[in-house]
Amino acid sequence: MALVDLVMPKMGESIMEATILKWHKKAGDPVKQDETLLEIATDKVDSEVPSIAAGTVEEILFWENDVVPIGSVIARIRTTVEAQRPSGQPGRPSETQRPVTEQMAEQVHFGSLAARPAVISNGNGAGNRFYSPLVLNIAANEGISLSELETIAGTGNEGRVTKKDILQYVGGRKSAGTPAHPQPSLHEPYVQKEPAYSQKPAAPEYITPLQVHGGNVEIIEMDRMRRLIADHMVRSKHTSPHVTSFTEADVTNLVLWRDKIKNEFEKREGTKITFTPLFIEAVVRCIKKFPYVNSSVDGEKIILKKDINMGMATALPNGNLIVPVIKNADQYNLVGLAKKVNQLAENARNNKMSPEDTQGGTFTLTNVGTFGSLMGTPIINQPQVAILAVGAIKKRPVVLETSQGDSIAIRHMMYLSLSYDHRIVDGSIGASFLTAVARELEQFNSDREY
Repeated sequence: MALVDLVMPKMGESIMEATILKWHKKAGDPVKQDETLLEIATDKVDSEVPSIAAGTVEEILFWENDVVPIGSVIARIRTTVEAQRPSGQPGRPSETQRPVTEQMAEQVHFGSLAARPAVISNGNGAGNRFYSPLVLNIAANEGISLSELETIAGTGNEGRVTKKDILQYVGGRKSAGTPAHPQPSLHEPYVQKEPAYSQKPAAPEYITPLQVHGGNVEIIEMDRMRRLIADHMVRSKHTSPHVTSFTEADVTNLVLWRDKIKNEFEKREGTKITFTPLFIEAVVRCIKKFPYVNSSVDGEKIILKKDINMGMATALPNGNLIVPVIKNADQYNLVGLAKKVNQLAENARNNKMSPEDTQGGTFTLTNVGTFGSLMGTPIINQPQVAILAVGAIKKRPVVLETSQGDSIAIRHMMYLSLSYDHRIVDGSIGASFLTAVARELEQFNSDREY
């Protein structure tokens, strides 16, 4: 009677963990090979995990909403039909069936800790109480003594204090104005150069003191993706000193050319020609002239990216945002870009993105004009150093300078804005790059073949 281990699959090169969203089977249920067993999510995409063998689900080792390291065994499948349903509540893993518990998930979120989880006697004869390294690090850095730590009510397994518990306590204590005094007894085993909980979390925690909301209100819990987006935006503003430059472009030639060829283009190529591939084409040309906008920062080093992987911010039907990436965008012609843009946008809206589709971006384009905005101040998509926003194209009267003198004409005008990381992109480079993109769009060849 063989047992087959189902492990958390690797979802991409930089993905180290995934969250279990939903189990489609419970312990004791039969399962076919390649039948969907569960749904998982990373900070990039949601995916279905199929069974690797036919048989019966013997054990489920993690709960829904658990964050699991890549490569961990998440379930076991007995490949014989005689498999017995395990004792205990069906479909709900017992504590002995969970080899990776909360403290291990916290270690994955916040980096490896040299110290092991601690079991500390509470000194009152009531037995030992478990504290994970993460909780002890937070306590140490917030000046919470061991005796004070023991007074915090825990919501974890067997009353354990979780990250959320201690951060709520810290938030409440700060709002009450209680002074914090570091406790050497907690610092010694667990002190690090930077607090472990200052590193990137897998899911953001926004802990504020309990508020009473008066009036006629509706309280809506953020969904998982919205929490990830919120955390990503906050971290970006804390990481990069943002500067935003603005310019405008006369895109009349581009608009008229697209209007002229769009029907023929769709009939001949089998896909629509939108403005996005035209914008990407112009941006790619300018990146090659200003390579610093296609880079990242590693400590005190600048990492210039030779590949141009263009992220395109895409709104989902539920209002959330995802950024598919066109790898090596400079190697596509306009037809190739149009097909790639439409394919990625369609996959994003239908939740068919693969993890690789959102990884490796080196520069991002966002079209705020899609929703009628004239301009925007976009937030940099870390670890990139620049993001370009294009606004709505509007007809406006514009003064044209000609050899015969100035004249006023109705032109298609568009604002562009570039947010960039002032640590390595100075105003001269940022503004020059933005101006170059605008000139590229203005000088569009209306007689070109696509």
